[in-house]
Amino acid sequence: MKKLNIRKILVAVLWIIGLSGLLASLAFVSKKEKAVIAENLTVTILNTEENSFIDEQDIKEFFKARKDSILKAQMGNIQVTDLEKALNSHPAIENAEVAVDINGDVTMNVTQRTPVVRVITSEGESYYIDTQSKLMPLNDSYTARVLIATGAINESYAKRYAMPVNEIAKNEALNKVSVLDDIYTLSAYIASDSVLTSLIHQINVTHDKEIELYPSIGDHRIVFGEAKDLKEKFEKLKLFYTEGLNKTDGWNKYAIINIKYKNQVVCTKK
Repeated sequence: MKKLNIRKILVAVLWIIGLSGLLASLAFVSKKEKAVIAENLTVTILNTEENSFIDEQDIKEFFKARKDSILKAQMGNIQVTDLEKALNSHPAIENAEVAVDINGDVTMNVTQRTPVVRVITSEGESYYIDTQSKLMPLNDSYTARVLIATGAINESYAKRYAMPVNEIAKNEALNKVSVLDDIYTLSAYIASDSVLTSLIHQINVTHDKEIELYPSIGDHRIVFGEAKDLKEKFEKLKLFYTEGLNKTDGWNKYAIINIKYKNQVVCTKK
């Protein structure tokens, strides 16, 4: 029979006692932390230089309207995940992160949604499409300075808001009837190019579902055709503006500039 190693047994017992004490201490601290009262709420809007759809007071009013108790509540009763979920359901918010600490501070970092185009339907309804290709309602207190899309657009916000536009583009049935995917594709491309952003201010959809563009300078219409071959068409347009109109002083000479055909620009004089 092997002799018992008293030393090893003693060490193991001491480890068990120490670990039990540590766990009890952590449990006590955790319980104490949960009892801390939330005294301060700090809301930071991370991208105010881009838009002003929402501010700190709006966030506080949002939770007040929901009857969510944050200040004066015990930290253990504040459900961070639920608060984030509520914020992310707000029509002006793209992403929100909430954190609490043992000092009684609750912090919220909020990123606003960024629209790329404002759609005005044939019925006069208006909404945005944002950078995530999601429909976004207008805001009563702030209007974003973005492209405007008009014309034969018969898609209401209520009809389309549940599905991002890039998902519409992948849906064979919706793709045949919707023009929002073309509007978004074109708007996102223009927004990514500083020259085009300053040059183009309006997109118009014809009854044939072709695209027309209206520039910020000059009194003419740009016939774009289908929302395809964007790089080729826009490079052709920029070249025509710099090499054609600037040299001939033709900004107000033409009524129509047609770039829908491959490798050519067809102009119609006034």
